[in-house]
Order: sequence, then structure tokens, then C-alpha cells
Amino acid sequence: MNIIEIIGWIASVLIVGSYFLNINGKLKSTSPVYIISNLIGGIFFTINTFAHKAYPSVAVNVIWVIIAIAALMKKAK
Repeated sequence: MNIIEIIGWIASVLIVGSYFLNINGKLKSTSPVYIISNLIGGIFFTINTFAHKAYPSVAVNVIWVIIAIAALMKKAK
């Protein structure tokens, strides 16, 4: 397994894991941990999907990252 695939699997665990914890009431969607998990997951998915030339997924993940950054900036204020 190469580094691109490892990055993709880490992204999957971060995003699905944080979503699972959120749905089960263990992690609020406004929690910095939730937002950072989505931020890192989005960045990693962007790398993975770009490497696989899956450009529509790249676009979705770039937007995902922008939303996470905006949420962190809002929380910091």
C-alpha cells in the first residue's frame, strides 16, 4: 500500500469516525475535535482524490476544507 492510499484511509477514518461519534451524541458538530477531524480528513481526501484524478471529488473536498476552516475561524472569534 502506497502513501496515497494510506492518506485516503486515514481520511476515511477521520471523517466517518467523527460523524459516527456526532450521530451517537459523543461529539458535537461545533466541537473543535469534530471540525479538525473534518479539516484533516478533507485535506487528506483532496490529496488522495487528486492523485487518482478524481477531480469532482477534489472539488467537493476543497469545499469541505474551506467549510472546516471557516468554522474554526468563527469559533476562534
